[in-house]
Amino acid sequence: MTPPQRRRRHPKEQPPPEPVAKGGPKQGEQKNPERLYILTGATAGGERAPIDLVTLIVTSADPPPTATPEQSALLRLCRAPLSVAEISAYLSLPFGVVTVLLTELLAAELVQARAPIVREAVPDRSLLEAVMHGLQKL
Repeated sequence: MTPPQRRRRHPKEQPPPEPVAKGGPKQGEQKNPERLYILTGATAGGERAPIDLVTLIVTSADPPPTATPEQSALLRLCRAPLSVAEISAYLSLPFGVVTVLLTELLAAELVQARAPIVREAVPDRSLLEAVMHGLQKL
């Protein structure tokens, strides 16, 4: 009995990329800047929360029915703590737009902002064990 013959799958042909004229959009730039203005709305010029790229964001509630699609995506994404830089990358939105969205969600108490854990601020495990053994001997 002979084993079945395997056939190679050929990838589907993709159309060639569209040529970009000189001075056109560069890598990482949005093609539609009006969309970013619509996302941030009238609050873009207002007061922003003190958030930087390493601030950890975690969701404290489910997305309300009145949330925009971007806010809902952000709330679903942040069920586990994520940095603002990661959120910006996952949502493909600039840092400034993510900051405005987070400011609105912080004001509505739908997310919590936490400072990142600095490795040096965590006590050494051997020191904690030595203290624990010393207390047990008392």
